[in-house]
Amino acid sequence: MGRKLDASRKEKRGPGRKSRKQKGAEAELAHFLAADVPASKRLCSRSRRRAAKRCQELPTPVDKANADHQELSAPQDKKKDFHQKPITGKKTHEMQHQKASILGFSDENAEWLTLAKRKRLQSEESKEEECPELGYGSEEDSVSDNEHLSLGSGDAEEMVDDYGTSSNSESEQLPIEKAARKLKLLQEKKGSRQGSSSRDDNDDAVASDLALNMDVEEAFVLPSSQAIQEISLHPTDLHVIHQRIRDNVEVLQNFATRREAERTRQEYLTLLRKDLAVYFSYGDYLIEKLMELFPVSELVDFLEANEVQRPMTIRTNTLKTRRRDLAQVLINRGVNLDPLGKWSKTGLVIYDSSVPIGATPEYLAGHYMLQGASSLLPVMALAPQENEKILDMCCAPGGKTSYIAQLMKNTGMILANDANTERLKSVVGNLHRLGVTNTVVSNYDGRQFPKVLGGFDRVLLDAPCSGTGVISKDPMIKTNKVEVDLQRCAHLQKELLLSAIDSVDANSETGGYLVYCTCSITVEENEWVTEYALKKRNVKLVPTGLDFGKEGFTRFRERRFHPSLKLARRFYPHTHNMDGFYVAKFKKFSNMIPKLVKEVDSVLATEPTSLDIPAAVAAPAAKQVKNSKDQGLEVNEQFNGLSPAQHKTGVKCKRKSAMQKRLHRKSTAGKAKKHMYKKFKKGN
Repeated sequence: MGRKLDASRKEKRGPGRKSRKQKGAEAELAHFLAADVPASKRLCSRSRRRAAKRCQELPTPVDKANADHQELSAPQDKKKDFHQKPITGKKTHEMQHQKASILGFSDENAEWLTLAKRKRLQSEESKEEECPELGYGSEEDSVSDNEHLSLGSGDAEEMVDDYGTSSNSESEQLPIEKAARKLKLLQEKKGSRQGSSSRDDNDDAVASDLALNMDVEEAFVLPSSQAIQEISLHPTDLHVIHQRIRDNVEVLQNFATRREAERTRQEYLTLLRKDLAVYFSYGDYLIEKLMELFPVSELVDFLEANEVQRPMTIRTNTLKTRRRDLAQVLINRGVNLDPLGKWSKTGLVIYDSSVPIGATPEYLAGHYMLQGASSLLPVMALAPQENEKILDMCCAPGGKTSYIAQLMKNTGMILANDANTERLKSVVGNLHRLGVTNTVVSNYDGRQFPKVLGGFDRVLLDAPCSGTGVISKDPMIKTNKVEVDLQRCAHLQKELLLSAIDSVDANSETGGYLVYCTCSITVEENEWVTEYALKKRNVKLVPTGLDFGKEGFTRFRERRFHPSLKLARRFYPHTHNMDGFYVAKFKKFSNMIPKLVKEVDSVLATEPTSLDIPAAVAAPAAKQVKNSKDQGLEVNEQFNGLSPAQHKTGVKCKRKSAMQKRLHRKSTAGKAKKHMYKKFKKGN
C-alpha cells in the first residue's frame, strides 16, 4: 500500500521552464492593479489579458471613492439585512463576481483566482485561443472558464507549471504554428463527421499498399560492358559500390531465379571482382585468388574481417607465474581481460587497458609474452615432451620457442635456428626475459641444416610465406603480392619442408613428428607443399590434436590431393577471430629416402655433360657399359644412349605442367631436366 497524499502539504518547487518569459509580469500588472493591493500570484499571459479586460470596466478611483461614500451613507437597516441574509449556492458565486468587480484583485478573492490543479484538455484550450471564428474566446466564455477553474471540474484539465503558466501559451507559438493548429482542428472536425466504416476501408487500403510495397523488391540490373569499363576507370561513390556488391552477391547466391536473361554468371563475377578490388583496395591478382578460394558470401565476410584488427592476446609464462595470478595483477592495474578460450590454458585476451601492455612491470619481469592466438596452435599441435631434443627451424621472434620451453619445463634441449641474424637479437632478448635456459640459438640456412645436425625428436617449421592470413596487420599485402611472389614462397617452403623432414629421427621413442605451419591461406603454399612432401619422403599426416578449425582441402579446382589432407587444419579471421593460419602434422615412419626419388635426384643433380655415360654407348648395338657407375646396365639404341631409368625420368619430365617447368627452368636441376627431355625427344 502506498503513502496517502496530504493535499494541505505542498512542497515548494523551483522556477518552471518558462520563468524567463514571465519575467516582468509584476511590473506589467502594476498598471492595472491598485497601488495598495499587492498581487497574490503570478499570472499567465491569458490571465493577464482577462484581467486587463476586467480592469477596463472597473470604475476609476474617484468613482470608487464616491461609491464608498454612498455605501456609508446608506440606511443601517439595509446594511443589516444585507449582512444577515444568508447567501448560498449559485448566488454565492454571483456575489463573488460582483464583489470582484467592485474591489478588484485582492487577497480576499484569492480563492476563486486559484488555478485548477487538474489538467485541461489541450484541444479545448486551442479552440478557445485559436478559433474565434468558431465562437470561442468571448468574454462570456472567459467567465465560464473561470467558473470551471474555480470548481475544478473534470473537463477543465490544463497542464500548468509552478507559476501557473500554460504549456501551450499563445506567446510561445509562431504564426505558422497557429495556422497549422487551425488547419488541424478543421480536419478533425471534418473527419469526425465521417463514419467508422469509411475509416476501416481506408485503413485496409493503406495496409494493402504497404504490404504491396514490401513485397516488391527492386531487381539488380547488371551494367553493360562499356559501363563496367567506365566504372573501373572512374570509380563512383563507395556507398554505391557497396550496395552494388550486396545486390550482386544476392543474385549470385540464387542465380537461377534472380539473374537477368541472356547474362552469364561470368559477367556477374567480373563485375563483383572489380567492385571488391575497388572497395577493399586489393590488387587484381590477389582478389582473384581469394575468389577461387571462398564462396561469394564468405568472401565478403573474409574481406570485411581483414579490415578489423584482431584482439590483443598474451600468453602466460608458466615458468614464472600462473594465469590466475597474472590476471588478478593486470586487473588491479586497470586491464580488462578474459581467458582466451577453453582450448588454451595459458592465453588471455585483452579488451582495453589503462596502461601499456608492453611496458608493465610484469611484462618486463617475463610473466607474459605478447603473442597472437594463432601462434599458439602449432606448438599445441607439436605437443613437446620433457627431455626431448627439438628443433625450431625458423624461430624468430621467439614466441613459439619460449612456449615449447615452458611446456618442457626447461628440460631437454631446444635448438632455435633462423637465417636472419638481425631477427635473432629479438629471440635472445625474449628468451632471457622469459627465463628460458634450455635453448641454443643458431644462425644457419634451414635448407642446409641436415648437413649441420640431425636426429631431432620433433621439428617445428613455421615457414616464410606471403602473409595472406595477416592482412589486418600489414595492409600492404593487398597490393604488393603477385604470382611470382607466391611461386617463390612455395618453392622455398618445399625445400625447407624436405630439410625439416630429414632432420627428424624416425626411430625416436617419443617423437618422430614434424609440424608445418604458415600464416597464409593460399593453396599453393599449404596443400600443394604438403602433397609434395608426402610424395618425396616417407611421412604421413596424423591428427593435429586441435578440436576446432576447418579441414584442409582434398580437392581444389582441377587439382586432387591426398585424402589424408583433411587431417590438416585451416583457421580464418572471419570464422575463428584470429589470424589466417594453416597447420599440418607429419609422422616420419622411415629414415630412408624413397628409391625412385633418390634416383631422380641423383640424375637431376648432375650436369648435362656429366651423365656418366661413356662414348661407347652411342654405338648402334647394345652392349655392356664398363668403367661406370651403371656397370652391367644394358643401353639400347632406341633410348638414344639413355638407360631405362633415365628414359622413365624423361617421360615424367614430358608430363610436367607448364608452371612447374617455369619454376625449375633457371635452376641447375631444371637445366638437367631440360637437357634430358630434349635428348629423349630427339631419340623418339
